[in-house]
Order: sequence, then C-alpha cells, then structure tokens
Amino acid sequence: MTHPNEEIAKKWFAAFNEHNLEYLLALYDDDAVHYSPKLKIRHPETNGLVKGKDALRTWWRDAFDRLPTLHYRYTTLTANEERVFMEYVRSVESEPDMLVAEVLEVTGGRIVASRVYHG
Repeated sequence: MTHPNEEIAKKWFAAFNEHNLEYLLALYDDDAVHYSPKLKIRHPETNGLVKGKDALRTWWRDAFDRLPTLHYRYTTLTANEERVFMEYVRSVESEPDMLVAEVLEVTGGRIVASRVYHG
C-alpha cells in the first residue's frame, strides 16, 4: 500500500511535468517555504529561500517559461507521516541531466516546506 504522502509526491511530479502551475501550487500550504540552490544562484537576494504561494508562483512560472522542456523522472520516493524524500533526474533539452534530491515536509495533506539538494 502506498503512503498518502507518497501520493502527494506523485502528484507533485505530474504537476511539474505538465508545467501545471496551479495544480502544483494546490499541493502547497499558503505559507509554505521553499529552498533551492538554483534560486540562490538566480536570485541571490533570497539566499535561496522563498515563502508563500505568490513567491512560489513567481519562481516556478519563471522556470517553466525559461525551460519549456523541463522534465523530472523520479527514481526514489520514501515517505513517512511528516516527510517525503525524493530522488529524481532533472532533464532539460541541451543541458546535461542532473541528479536531484528533495525533501517535502507535509502537514495536514499540504506541503509546508520543501528543500532541494544538488551539486
């Protein structure tokens, strides 16, 4: 039997791969926080951290616009009551694939925090 938080992760991948911003944001709490090394590089003033759906919407809309071929393929999903650990391959046409790990913290069926790890 699949853990409910693993199902959230699968919906997360579907939303990203469809570039469906509203479906993706619906998985998040209104006050969710997100940390990404890519965010830190592209927007150093954030120190890699954004908070709230409006900031997430801005960040991911930019990513979808810049990277129309962005696609994630998960290799590992491990879920418990509070978190989902995900390993996946980030693919973008004309860029080398990148192995990524991400942790989603889940409360009440919504993602309240996410943190991306990659080299």
